[in-house]
Amino acid sequence: MTKHIAARESRESEMSLDQLRGDCARMAPHWVVPAVTAPAPVHHSLIHGVVVPPSSARLLDAMSDYGD
Repeated sequence: MTKHIAARESRESEMSLDQLRGDCARMAPHWVVPAVTAPAPVHHSLIHGVVVPPSSARLLDAMSDYGD
C-alpha cells in the first residue's frame, strides 16, 4: 500500500490575512452581543455564610497587596 502525502502548500488555505480580516469584518454585524448589565449592589448586612478556608486566608495574608 502506498501513501500519498500532499505538499504542505496544497493542504493549507490560500487565503491571506487581509482576506481573513475582510471576512471577519463582514461577519461582525451578524454577531449579536447581549447588553451587559451591571449587577445591583448588595448591602453588607445581606451577605452572610461566607467561609474562607484557613489556607486561603494565610495565602492572602502573605500577599503584600492584601496583608500589608
